[in-house]
Amino acid sequence: MILPRINPLKTKSWSELKKHFNEIKGQTISQFFANDSNRFKKFSIKFGDLLLDFSKNRLTEKTLEIFDKLAQEVKLDDAIKLYFNGEKINETEKRAVLHTAVRDQSDNEIIHDGENIIKKIKSERERVFKFSNEIISGNYLGYSGEKISTIVNIGIGGSDLGPKMVTEALEFYRNHLKIKFISNVDGDHVHSLLEVLDPETTVFIIVSKSFSTQETITNGETIKKWFIEKTNKKAVSKHFVAVSNNLNKTKDFGISGDKIFPMNDWVGGRFSLWSSAGITIALAIGPDNFQELLDGAMDIDYHFKKTEFKNNIPKMLAMISIWYNNFWNSETEAIIPYTEYLRSLPAYLQQSVMESNGKNVSRSGEKTNYQTSPIIWGSSGTNSQHAFFQHIHQGTKLIPVDFIGFKNSLFKNSEHQKKLLANLIGQADALMKGKKREEVKKEFISQKTSTDEIEFLTPYKIFEGNKPSNAIIFDKITPKNIGRLIAIYEHKIFVQGIIWNIFSYDQWGVELGKQLATNVLKSIKSEKGNKAKLIAEAKQPGFAQCFFV
Repeated sequence: MILPRINPLKTKSWSELKKHFNEIKGQTISQFFANDSNRFKKFSIKFGDLLLDFSKNRLTEKTLEIFDKLAQEVKLDDAIKLYFNGEKINETEKRAVLHTAVRDQSDNEIIHDGENIIKKIKSERERVFKFSNEIISGNYLGYSGEKISTIVNIGIGGSDLGPKMVTEALEFYRNHLKIKFISNVDGDHVHSLLEVLDPETTVFIIVSKSFSTQETITNGETIKKWFIEKTNKKAVSKHFVAVSNNLNKTKDFGISGDKIFPMNDWVGGRFSLWSSAGITIALAIGPDNFQELLDGAMDIDYHFKKTEFKNNIPKMLAMISIWYNNFWNSETEAIIPYTEYLRSLPAYLQQSVMESNGKNVSRSGEKTNYQTSPIIWGSSGTNSQHAFFQHIHQGTKLIPVDFIGFKNSLFKNSEHQKKLLANLIGQADALMKGKKREEVKKEFISQKTSTDEIEFLTPYKIFEGNKPSNAIIFDKITPKNIGRLIAIYEHKIFVQGIIWNIFSYDQWGVELGKQLATNVLKSIKSEKGNKAKLIAEAKQPGFAQCFFV
């Protein structure tokens, strides 16, 4: 056993939180502000140009004190040391969790299985940067002597969501290369993309640690077949790149050794964008900007490791989330970035959060008797205001919101940016304050609305308010700030996993569906037309039978 096995429900601080919850559950956020003119100052954290405002939450200074006690009781700081030192905290798979090491720019040793891996990490990064520069500069030529103009990333899960989200987020910093992503094992999507690709000017990057991921390799093989039909077999080595640990399979595919980049066992897929799996990012924004992305994440790593609880952004966000999930019985969290560049952030966080902490078995091997991960969802503002904000404001669910914003526009369009930020601030205030019956009636009277209409419409225009939110505000979108943002959520995941006493870094729940899909596929191929036999053997109950007719 490496990590502690502590059921949070059995800690003194959890009991304190339950008692405290009953004490304050009838109070409102507006009342907290009315009672304390310094609330914003007390309930916000500054880190460089980053501001976390968590003042619009249903919590008090006492709440924070108990949060800190809980962190101490479950030995969070000890777990953090194990995390960064490379201990095998992914105990069910006997792996370390070292995506933090991949972005560590110090000369400090990080020992894994008796080896200082820092040198290896730097060497791998240099290879990625060298290859990226060759393509970006135009020095790298395809089989026919043409420069490369298009990159296609072939992956699934973290090897797709991470690079895709970051390349979108940093579109302002993009170079001339066109970047495409293929993930879903959807032949129609693959072929529609192939129709517009030029094989002479396209490089395909296949990202699969095992080089056997069904979706990724199926797509890779289909694309390879198309490519050979358009060119020749020898050209494959010039146009296909692999990020994988399986040298035999990648070479059998036709990929040359100098275009195989490793995926270390101690970097999980959903946290792999910092590693060689992020080569598409380096190609899209250039090595210098990619380095800035790493630097931003490293800033948060040091902040997370060294900063006391009350000023620690990931710890605070994690505890607030647990507060709503386990005491207020909220089931979801909405992520609302007020920038279209971060439109894919909610989807990215869905995977990283829910695949990590969507677990019902504790580190002690027992079924949890408490809720773990909230459901993550969201969209970009202001679009989301015209979609699901009705539900957040007046629905029956308690939905905590993370608002993410940037003070300055990349294109220095202050008029648009002011309106964007005004909406972010306005929504956060509206969620907190609501609109009382008296305010609604007063508004109607000022509009000279009839008494009958006032009586009829008033209930529909009341907003209860007291809806919680966090605001995470940066100066502007930069590679460094995007790195900071992602790292904040990564460490939030870690803290929650420790508190909930679960293993955050395996994903056994993904496997069963894959196994059954393999069995179904075998049945489809071998027993098509033998519906009666399938039904008799109860192999495929329900709607699946229609595929065997």
